[in-house]
Amino acid sequence: MTRIDFYVLKEDSVDARLLFVCRLVDKAVRMGNRVFINVADWTVADVLDDLLWSFRPESFIPHALANSDEAADVPVVLSAGVDRADHHDLLINLTSDLPAFFSRFQRLAEVVVQLDPVLESTRQHYGFFKERGYPIETHKLGR
Repeated sequence: MTRIDFYVLKEDSVDARLLFVCRLVDKAVRMGNRVFINVADWTVADVLDDLLWSFRPESFIPHALANSDEAADVPVVLSAGVDRADHHDLLINLTSDLPAFFSRFQRLAEVVVQLDPVLESTRQHYGFFKERGYPIETHKLGR
């Protein structure tokens, strides 16, 4: 059964959310995991793509967009709803909907910032997981 982690940040900005995602991805990749990041649209994927190149000068995280030829060969894939069946370790969901394919992953991470739309969708996701008996961990950060 997929383990669910909610990372609750005190910040209220999309930038803080994306920066935390980069740190989470960096740690997951260093631990040998493949990461699939599901975003709302390709514009967000492009922003995150740029940020993964530059968020930390001393580290490089090999990654690609799901619709690129390189996606099968890198540990991190960014997608706007395009499923790639070759990733099973960690799914980071940054959308208001749960992707239909979430249950094939060992872990699913939701990154929560203090913005009403994000809070609303993650509360719904939390209720969905709790009702179905998924193991849930909540990590309150920076408090």
